[in-house]
Amino acid sequence: MKTDHQIQKEVSEELDWDPSIDAAAIGVEVNEGIVTLNGHLGSYAAKLAAERAAERVAGVRAVVVKLDVHPPGALADESIAAAAREALQWHVHIPPDAVMVRVERGWVTLSGEVNWGYQKRLAERTVGQLRGVVGLVNNIRLNATAVPPDIERRIEDALKRHAAREAHHITVKVERGTATLSGEVDSLADRRAAVGAVWSAPGISAVIDQLETRP
Repeated sequence: MKTDHQIQKEVSEELDWDPSIDAAAIGVEVNEGIVTLNGHLGSYAAKLAAERAAERVAGVRAVVVKLDVHPPGALADESIAAAAREALQWHVHIPPDAVMVRVERGWVTLSGEVNWGYQKRLAERTVGQLRGVVGLVNNIRLNATAVPPDIERRIEDALKRHAAREAHHITVKVERGTATLSGEVDSLADRRAAVGAVWSAPGISAVIDQLETRP
């Protein structure tokens, strides 16, 4: 088992390894495998990248993000909204005019309706990469879709395709379009991958993540 000092060192090295992150602007603290990131970054995308970089390190049990975003030369909310709408309109996997955008002081709120969970997550990732975005709230709803009777088996098969070893430790329960994942995984990256796989299932409108990361 890694010590907190080892985890801190490896997280710092992983942040430094990622060219999209200003590692010098981020402080790393670790307590019983829980990593806390502190500092100020120039973009929301860099904040997300820092969180994912920390999650990739083996031994990390959870990540607490206390990173502030201060874009250089702040853009007007109208410019951010226009860029977000255009990016969503041009994305081939997001239905045209399905997502509405509101921006206030750099914070973007997405609303509207889509048919698939992956489209909701994709819209968030697309807008989150734009210059000037400080934070993002995803209020996109999913259209009601019939849940196939064998959906739990389909999800379990998908998990096996993504990570055969981890799938044996994950239990899937689906009720009224809500999928609940429980069990243990080796890393936060495996946890994120499992949740992402479930969002691609037909009829899933919510995912409850009760997975635990092995120490």
